[in-house]
Amino acid sequence: MSSPEEHVRPERSTGRAAAGPVVAITGAASGVGQALALRLVASDQVRKVLAIDERRGEVPGATWRVLDVRDPAIAEKLRGADVVVHLALDLDLESDAKARSAFNVRGTQTVLTAAAAAGVHRVVLCTSAMVYGAQADNDVPLAEDAPLRATSEASFVDDLLEIERLGRRAPRAHPGLNVTVLRPAVLVGGTDTALTRYFESPRLLVVAGSRPCWQFCHVEDLVSALEYAVLEKVDGEMAVGCDGWLEQEEVEELSGIRRMELPPAIAFGAASRLHRLGLTPSPAGDLAYTMHPWVVSGSRLHEAGWRPRWTNEEVLTELLEEVTGRSSLAGRRLGRKDATALGAAGATVALVGAAAAVRRARRRRGL
Repeated sequence: MSSPEEHVRPERSTGRAAAGPVVAITGAASGVGQALALRLVASDQVRKVLAIDERRGEVPGATWRVLDVRDPAIAEKLRGADVVVHLALDLDLESDAKARSAFNVRGTQTVLTAAAAAGVHRVVLCTSAMVYGAQADNDVPLAEDAPLRATSEASFVDDLLEIERLGRRAPRAHPGLNVTVLRPAVLVGGTDTALTRYFESPRLLVVAGSRPCWQFCHVEDLVSALEYAVLEKVDGEMAVGCDGWLEQEEVEELSGIRRMELPPAIAFGAASRLHRLGLTPSPAGDLAYTMHPWVVSGSRLHEAGWRPRWTNEEVLTELLEEVTGRSSLAGRRLGRKDATALGAAGATVALVGAAAAVRRARRRRGL
């Protein structure tokens, strides 16, 4: 009798190529993992899809393996797979930072080691173009082999940089294992990040003297790029995003949201205090990604014949539709009553004022 984890749903007759790869996807129950699993199940170039997650998702035709990716038993579940796409990452802004980092790093380490032990020949990792860092002197666009100059001051970047380090070391520790890394721009399509929350604000915060450039990546385009990696049409480290970018003025015109400009010292000082006091989930380092360019070329995928189906303008329009009715300030979600009562500038002042009040109270208590 088969175990619940081994249950195979009947596969549809899709004329699958018998020689196609067997692909294992971690994080397959939701988000990008589910979208990729659905795409590959329908592909006649993939022989079989192994869907791995802590819970069973809705991907008819996939073979499910229900377990935590940090469990060393995953090595046995990966036997027979040719390619593993590791998408089981915790990128929830509200998660405990230490627990989140431990899950992301340990999970990636375990998957890489297990894949090598199971005889898998390719692991595909997905991080973010944020690893290049948002720097005032960045080229626009950045070449894909540009140095990774991100600092640990922004959300998740420490985890993403460590995942990339693990990915670079794995082939040296396990000869024969190929590691491919995809780095999407600002990801949109059912996502919730500090950068998508930026567009939930009643005013777009602009740091005086900055030069923002916005490049997006729709989830559908990321999934199609991951499929290219699965089918070995590309390898190495590559960026994924819409062609070109939008200047801040274009974003404001398209969104209809006016800017609120603040001097750097005030913007960073307030963001740092608010985060330190636990009033917002976004560290001050996230501001850099709304100030300086980190646009990527995506030339390696383009050379392989891949093209994005979405434009920056189209993705921004979808993002604005997704965040309708939500209100955030400095990455902190506000209830509807809060947003209505405070208004745009008033909400920012209230948050900064709250941080100052808590600080004064702590000083009085000698904390």
